Amino acid sequence: MKSIIIGTAGHIDHGKTALVRALTGVDADRLPEEKRRGITIDLGFAELDLEDVRLGFIDVPGHERFVKNMLAGAHGIDVVALVIAADEGVMPQTREHFDICRLLGVRRGLVIITKTDTVDEELLALVRAEAEELIASSFLEDAPILCVSARTGVGIEELKMALREVALQVPARSSEMVARLPVDRAFTMRGFGAVVTGTLVAGEIAEGDEMELLPASVRVRVRGLQVHGSQVRRAVAGERTAVNLGGVETSSIERGMMLAPVGRLQPTQIIDAQADVLESAPRPLRSRMRVRVHLGAAEVLARIRVLEEGGEIAPGAGGLLQLRLESAVVALPHERFIIRSYSPSRTIAGGRILDAYATKHRGREMLQTRTLLSTLMTADKATEFAVFVETAGERGLRRAEVAARTGWTDEVLEETANGARESGKVIEADGVYLGSESFERLSRATLEEVEAHHKREPLVRGLLRETLRERLFTHAAPEIFRSVLSHLERTGALRSEKEIVRAATHHLSLSAADVALRDRLETVYRQAALEAPTFDEALTRADAAKSSREHVRKIFQLLIDDCLLVRVNPDLFFYRAALDDLIARLREYAAQHEPERLIDVATFKEIAGISRKYAIPLLEYFDRERITRRAGDKRVIL
Repeated sequence: MKSIIIGTAGHIDHGKTALVRALTGVDADRLPEEKRRGITIDLGFAELDLEDVRLGFIDVPGHERFVKNMLAGAHGIDVVALVIAADEGVMPQTREHFDICRLLGVRRGLVIITKTDTVDEELLALVRAEAEELIASSFLEDAPILCVSARTGVGIEELKMALREVALQVPARSSEMVARLPVDRAFTMRGFGAVVTGTLVAGEIAEGDEMELLPASVRVRVRGLQVHGSQVRRAVAGERTAVNLGGVETSSIERGMMLAPVGRLQPTQIIDAQADVLESAPRPLRSRMRVRVHLGAAEVLARIRVLEEGGEIAPGAGGLLQLRLESAVVALPHERFIIRSYSPSRTIAGGRILDAYATKHRGREMLQTRTLLSTLMTADKATEFAVFVETAGERGLRRAEVAARTGWTDEVLEETANGARESGKVIEADGVYLGSESFERLSRATLEEVEAHHKREPLVRGLLRETLRERLFTHAAPEIFRSVLSHLERTGALRSEKEIVRAATHHLSLSAADVALRDRLETVYRQAALEAPTFDEALTRADAAKSSREHVRKIFQLLIDDCLLVRVNPDLFFYRAALDDLIARLREYAAQHEPERLIDVATFKEIAGISRKYAIPLLEYFDRERITRRAGDKRVIL
């Protein structure tokens, strides 16, 4: 059965609760204080089955002091029932509630004139004309206007039929988003524990699901579900849902929290949005203005940063702004919000979220920021995906971050990511998404850095990979660094040689003197074999005292890069061929001493023909290289 949420709206004492009672038989005023005072203070709920459609009513308070309670329930409605009393006509809260519905993007509804039994036909006609004037040029302009009396029952059956017709016109909620239930009420039920209620605005919740209460990040388990008072195994988007939660105390649950799948969504405190200011607003929206923001069932304080030139949005106008919230909320693109003045509380604006995980914008970036946000206002999913990735810059976005930033299901996320990749707007690097412009910028910077290094150090084979990463990729994911290098290697621009990166066009060009010095140094170590000299001793033997130590070290590094010398410890280098010969002799010795394959220091010294000065560093090196393994005072030859 199709489920539709209908929210009442209107001034205090215009008969909203009585109307719901006449339609459903349920008194939505549940609090003792409401009964005693005869006014609605908080949200009330009722339901009505009309053959092939089920209506869930959210009855809201009409008093101006309780508008924030009204807003907690208004976020999830599909249809508004704008209630106007025949004996009073359009009143201040009629207008404010109507403005709120327009700002929240409600697209369907009807106007109900109540208490018709208390006035004559002439006054009723005047109120009807007043209602028509109010809704002119709005989403309710062509909506039915019905006259009813909850006391006598006149018009109630006609109202039911009208509600059914409007409800059947409401499109099904999108299945592209993960489950989200903004909590508008929490209480304890004896024998069951904590229960939260709300309108399930997206996705599905099933009994047994592991979920999370945000922004507190409290993991909970769904122990049971009720929809419109009936026990169910699964609730779907568009239904008023009560969820019995395990793993949490009621005292830790607050109105405005969000129930969502574990690890899927993340709290935020900086939001970029498009906003419309009411013509009735007493002043423009200005930067640094402190306001109350109503998002979902939450109310949070915030500071505004207007992103338009001039730093303000005038009454009756629209523009881009950033909301810097004083406490965290869960928000997603395209969600609607209401802005009310800080004091006195009055509805002044509302809008639509464009980027729920924004960063603070600097003045010199403002033009680019406005361009990107304007793109988001009309973007399809692939473009939206690309913009979010591009705004993340060189850091890129992991799949989990994209999921949190959009609220899309896995299927929608995968399809959209594929489309963005195919369009060339986005690059994927092992699960990290990066804008193609950022990728090209990093690729150019990498090649330029390597080439600049060659100019500074013409005698050095290349740049260490780790040095390159630290210089250019400190804010980027490791996957992006690897992807950029792989891309430059595939295009033939770079060459990677173990830990060294060099330009493909870079070749060492040694002078005759440098070649002679390199050959002399190699000869020194080849002749020394396993009795390797220190660096200073090698300089003396190679007759390199006239060259600077720094220059000699660069020539020396060439021998290491060519694998002619091996670093055994920071001060000792051995000729590779001598080490290979020693390893062969060790393994020959091991073969003769199966199965133990043990050797002590004295025997090692004898086989190598060296003193303890060289034996211990060599054995420790062999341990690190897994040629030997220490076993007490001896070693096993592997």
